[in-house]
Amino acid sequence: MGAKLSGPGSKAGTIEQNADINVTPFVDIMLVLLIIFMVAAPMATVSIRLDLPPAVPPPPGTPKKDPVYVSIQEGGDLYIAERPTSIATLPQDVCAALESANCQEERVFVRAQAEVTYNQFMEVMNTLQGNGFFKVGLLNEDIE
Repeated sequence: MGAKLSGPGSKAGTIEQNADINVTPFVDIMLVLLIIFMVAAPMATVSIRLDLPPAVPPPPGTPKKDPVYVSIQEGGDLYIAERPTSIATLPQDVCAALESANCQEERVFVRAQAEVTYNQFMEVMNTLQGNGFFKVGLLNEDIE
């Protein structure tokens, strides 16, 4: 806020308040900041070189494998597709359902009802992971 000591038409020795705000320094600072951010913004983007393999469709006539679903029911019951299983025989039953020589390299999908506790779900995940199944997909859908 500025003050005016004396001027024409005022009494000598009185101080009048000047309510005009000088916005020029504020505008100058804002323009400098705008220029700095305009220059710095393109430098903040990081590009990563990614080499993706070309998309090649499988040859015609190749049979498509059905995925294997491990379902966890409300009471802790486990099913592989429609067949019941237990936590002790889960890895062997998954390998039997995959029908593959190297069953740990295949993808397994796990789905659970909403009422399944975290402990029950993690027991299944830890059992699969402990037996070499690292390609596990989680599904979020209703089981009926």
